Amino acid sequence: MFDVDAYLRRLGRPGQRPRPDLDTLRTLHKQHLMTLPYNVAGQGFADGVHLVDVDEDEVFRTGVLEGLGGTCFQLNRLFFRLLSELGYEVTLLAASTAEGRENFGTEIEHMFIRAVVEGQEWLVDVGYPGPSYLEPLRVSDQVQTQYGCQYRLVGADDGAIAVQRRGRVTRWGTVYTFRPRARQWHDWKELEDRARAHHATASQDDGQGILCGRTFHNGQAVLKGRRYLVVRDGRERVRTVVDDTEHRRLVTALLTGDLDPGDLA
Repeated sequence: MFDVDAYLRRLGRPGQRPRPDLDTLRTLHKQHLMTLPYNVAGQGFADGVHLVDVDEDEVFRTGVLEGLGGTCFQLNRLFFRLLSELGYEVTLLAASTAEGRENFGTEIEHMFIRAVVEGQEWLVDVGYPGPSYLEPLRVSDQVQTQYGCQYRLVGADDGAIAVQRRGRVTRWGTVYTFRPRARQWHDWKELEDRARAHHATASQDDGQGILCGRTFHNGQAVLKGRRYLVVRDGRERVRTVVDDTEHRRLVTALLTGDLDPGDLA
């Protein structure tokens, strides 16, 4: 069963419930990313793809208490509930990634959060594999720096906003685009139907269906299929993992957090 105090203990914040201020939000956001992995297989799709009618208590047990993590539909949904019960003003937002548009043809794809703290809006996202922001991103036209990476919000004529990121030596690239419009759970029903059809025909035998990510204190590591990306202090290293044994080891290490120093070099 969903339990705020158990959730906070899992995130390393036992004891008295914290105040719903910006410092708490920053701490919980980063600690959430470091504690619970992005894990497509974490909640499993053996019984079908469920994005709307989600058993939050069961997802809390497996994703948080057992540490299996999940995707945006589990992690951001649970974090939304946690922030609400702590007293934050939060709403759901929908974004679209390049991969989502290619596979599902919809802008209502990724699920994340907008929080209003002391009159300022912040983007909150603990359910993206990365690379992306490790701490909440202020809704502003200013460039923001986190752990060697820069972020900016760029508006388009159609009202959409792109969250863009660049490392120390890389160009600006779009993480995802969104419209600043509050969403409801049922807005993702169309995506759920399309994801079920896509999942039924997808093959994961060669490891290409793998997508998992883990945040550490100054960066992130992401394994997408055979492509392994590490961002550390804004410096990026990417390679293709050919060896099956190493691939399985990296999957396990990312999900458990037991990464060797060489994995993050």
